[in-house]
Amino acid sequence: MSMGKILVADDDKNICELLRLYLEKEGYTVVLANDGEEALAKFGAESPDILLLDVMMPKLDGWQVCREIRKKSELPIIMVTAKGETFDKVLGLELGADDYVVKPFDAKEIVARIKAVMRRTGKTAAESNVKEVSFDKLVVNMTKYELKVDGKVVDTPPKELELLFHLASNPNRVYTRDQLLDEVWGFEYYGDSRTVDVHVKRLREKLEGVSDKWALKTVWGVGYKFEVKD
Repeated sequence: MSMGKILVADDDKNICELLRLYLEKEGYTVVLANDGEEALAKFGAESPDILLLDVMMPKLDGWQVCREIRKKSELPIIMVTAKGETFDKVLGLELGADDYVVKPFDAKEIVARIKAVMRRTGKTAAESNVKEVSFDKLVVNMTKYELKVDGKVVDTPPKELELLFHLASNPNRVYTRDQLLDEVWGFEYYGDSRTVDVHVKRLREKLEGVSDKWALKTVWGVGYKFEVKD
């Protein structure tokens, strides 16, 4: 399950390729455009979840692309540009951009900004339309914040429930502890990765031996996954 589809529009092909590699590693599907007209065409054809939009592009600049998209869509837009003047930031935000990043930027900052904007706009993969995941003898319902194990409701702290829901929404995908801290606790949470271990341990106590069709697994040297067996 993809974290979401990102349209990256920038006339610098090296930046596009670097962002593509980094974002795909984070679990996103990435579509590239190298000028404003191509960005609008890909927006129409690909239905992305968010747009990283460079300001200075040929054919149509980022301001024009932002204006055109805002006429028909509330697609989250992060402006990316070498310009850092307050005027440019204000103009971008007035045109309907959701955030603004100035080059040169760190790829980790871009990922953090994407996650923050998608959380604010309700576009995160785990928060799309599905608020419940269910497997054999297990139901995690995030609308009610309720965990059912073998038909019985089990009292579970919110963060444990969010962690289980995140893992179970992406079965068989391996997450590092840092990724889980980032995606469940939020990028602004600078915690000890052992926090994840403690929450997984508590979840295991609730789920141990419930079913042989799934398991909360440790991937040694990497992190954790919600394993679903065929």
